Amino acid sequence: MPRHLTSDTRMAIGAVLRGEGRGWRSGLLFAGPAVIASIAYMDPGNYATNIQAGAGYGYALLWVVLAANLMAMLFQALSARLGIVTGRNLAELSRDHFPRPLVRVMWVVSEIGAIATDLAEFLGGAIGLSLLFGLPLMAGMTITAIVTYGLLMFERWGFRPMELVIGAFVGAIGLCYLAEMLIAPVDWAGAARGAVTPSLPDHGALTIAVGIIGATIMPHAIYLHSGLTQNRAPIRGDADRRRLLRYSNIEVVLALGVAGLVNLAMVMMAASAFHQGHAEVAEIETAYHTLTPLLGGAAAGIFLASLIASGISSSVVGTMAGQMIMQGFLHVHVPVWLRRLVTMVPAFLVVASGLDNTRALVLSQVVLSAALPVPMIALIVFSGRRDVMGDYVIPAPLLMLAGAAACAVLVLDGVLLVSALGLDVPFLAP
Repeated sequence: MPRHLTSDTRMAIGAVLRGEGRGWRSGLLFAGPAVIASIAYMDPGNYATNIQAGAGYGYALLWVVLAANLMAMLFQALSARLGIVTGRNLAELSRDHFPRPLVRVMWVVSEIGAIATDLAEFLGGAIGLSLLFGLPLMAGMTITAIVTYGLLMFERWGFRPMELVIGAFVGAIGLCYLAEMLIAPVDWAGAARGAVTPSLPDHGALTIAVGIIGATIMPHAIYLHSGLTQNRAPIRGDADRRRLLRYSNIEVVLALGVAGLVNLAMVMMAASAFHQGHAEVAEIETAYHTLTPLLGGAAAGIFLASLIASGISSSVVGTMAGQMIMQGFLHVHVPVWLRRLVTMVPAFLVVASGLDNTRALVLSQVVLSAALPVPMIALIVFSGRRDVMGDYVIPAPLLMLAGAAACAVLVLDGVLLVSALGLDVPFLAP
């Protein structure tokens, strides 16, 4: 289900690929897919896990955030490459090449991941609106749903306006956290040590680490990126395709680099504000109320503004990815309003049941981490198959690196399961 640009935009991209355009303005024509995918790496699930990481463990888990973002760059670049080279998205290729029973299992797991994603997105936006305007949480949920649906309608005027809107949200979130870093007194030496010194202090740190990975490397973003790049530009031959891949890789590094810096800033802000004396802060609501006396009303207000922007924009992206997953695996088209309605239900049920909202956010990220190996492994398989990628099959060292990253996720998921069953994990402190 490729998202189509207007004919004028496609012609302009084609002209640049033919060498008729130069400079940064020409490069901006290729910006979009990675920018949209990057919003998944700054969603409310990241807020929840990053706040808990910084408040509970200071700078100790920054290395997890850094490693997860580097892995995210690799897999988003591979996903974009898949769409550019094959003209098919990951879900479609899975349906075409894998046995039907396996495809059904992949679809079910991916749908569970999509529902967990929507839970995080909706709750985050609703919590932000509720705190900012003093609304009941259910009212915040309703407003988030209405605004999200309105933004999805931008696609009626072509997909470029949607890309620009999401890009504006990415910029807003980045500026908010730049301001937060100027307000919060960060221990830069401690942050540097935490970023390069791997450690998991206890079982709780493991849960947060797996949640960070689930919040950073998003299953739906891997599916979505391949769909956003498939048939995006008119490609006349290998020269055009290689130029397009080069532009795509640059965009991935820049867009996900910004997302990675935002995630690092989230943990550092939480560590700076809460770890000494307020390590018990584990909820977004508590973080907001605690920020006001610690760093002032401006810091708390900026925090809420970024959370609302994150929740609304990532909810839009989640709906787009959910449509792509369902249509790719099942070849079934679902109207956007129906897809939006179905995936909203679990979030409304969580609020109605009175469950702890931040706890639900963190658990949703653990579910995402458990679902993550499905698209990761499928992407690795297709990226290494010459009958799918032709001359663009990825080199063996890169394939091994991607495989090692997938294995690391599987090991962390397994350790978390063992820990959840109450069994001892040798390398973790009790």
